[in-house]
Amino acid sequence: MTTVTSLHAREILDSRGNPTIEVEVLLSDGSLGRAAVPSGASTGRHEVMELRDGIGKRYRGYGVHKAIANVKNIIAPAIRGLTALDQEAIDRRLRELDGTEDKSRLGANAVVGVSMAVAHAAANARGQPLYRYLSNKAPLLLPVPMLNILNGGKHAQDSADFQEFMVVPAGAPSFGEALRAGAEIYHALRRLLQKGGYSTNIGDEGGFAPSLPSNRDALEVVTAAIGEAGYAPGKDVFIALDVAASELFRTTTYVLPREKATLSSTQLVDLYASLVDSYPIISIEDALAEDDWEGWQLLVNRLGVRVQVVGDDLFTTNVQRIHRGIEMKAANAVLIKPNQIGTLTETLEAVRLARQTGWATVMSHRSGETEDTTIADLAVGWSTGQIKTGAPARGERTAKYNRLLRIEEELGSEARFAGLSVYKQLHRD
Repeated sequence: MTTVTSLHAREILDSRGNPTIEVEVLLSDGSLGRAAVPSGASTGRHEVMELRDGIGKRYRGYGVHKAIANVKNIIAPAIRGLTALDQEAIDRRLRELDGTEDKSRLGANAVVGVSMAVAHAAANARGQPLYRYLSNKAPLLLPVPMLNILNGGKHAQDSADFQEFMVVPAGAPSFGEALRAGAEIYHALRRLLQKGGYSTNIGDEGGFAPSLPSNRDALEVVTAAIGEAGYAPGKDVFIALDVAASELFRTTTYVLPREKATLSSTQLVDLYASLVDSYPIISIEDALAEDDWEGWQLLVNRLGVRVQVVGDDLFTTNVQRIHRGIEMKAANAVLIKPNQIGTLTETLEAVRLARQTGWATVMSHRSGETEDTTIADLAVGWSTGQIKTGAPARGERTAKYNRLLRIEEELGSEARFAGLSVYKQLHRD
């Protein structure tokens, strides 16, 4: 009664006004699962490949009709009749159908859309919310939100070099209180920027995008906003950075226009050490370029006991690259993005590998998002402990936060908030 009977795919718009794919899976018992696929701006070159139409003026070549055709003509006949309750078998069939390492034949957007929609359909067939269905009866954990309140890099024009300046309310007693802190700090930051004569236009992920003189100025105003909102920096609320350093890398050096600096890997690590000394920074993501393995090792040796060193472009949710990172001690945390690897099964394998190693995990959105809230359920069901889904503004971002609020309410006394326990391995003093 839980076999796949039909698949449907359609073209919808993401938060940047670009087309993306939405997939619906119908089961033999009438259960329906739906999932929409996000898209990144600063994508790592080791990610699996989105399939875009690439022809004509239609959507500037960004259409997804090819991916939709693959869902209807190749994937649907191959998984029709399979039970949706066996996610591993469905995902294995998807990988076999594609037959490439980078999902370039069918398109990672087609593959991940089907994989997520199947999970939603199966959860509905079981009469369970997705987070509980995917947990397989394991303990549930509400994640610490990492709220991107100041945007730079590829997410905002003429702003900071670093791509994301996030506040991390890990000292809050619950997810709801953590989200409240993030929202209050967001509005405090708006007031401070307006007072300083800076723009309060927003970037792709809902954070403000002022044209500040330097990255240090961005950290100053974010720290000030934490205090302005009535919270203690470094106790109640911390700061996380996503540098997106691959975007700054030029052959052998890193170019930081705002700093008017060209730095070696060693010099860039020195800069991070200085910033960690000066500000309540608890996490740095993509601090070095995606193939600068020696630079990552240097960063972990220098700061790995003080801050969370998160690999995103470095790992691309790929267990082979995570294995290499573990062997080289090149990080201590992994960013988790289902559309970076293509199926939920592969995504869960990355989470399990990181957890077995004692590394932290951060569930993450993309800069081009939809109202889909799958990652909120994944974060809770798989107990990732942390989630990135942008500022507490813009509907495609708040949809995930609001989903987590509903989950917290549903869980009631069962609700556990990750809080500072996520960072217990760090020595902040």
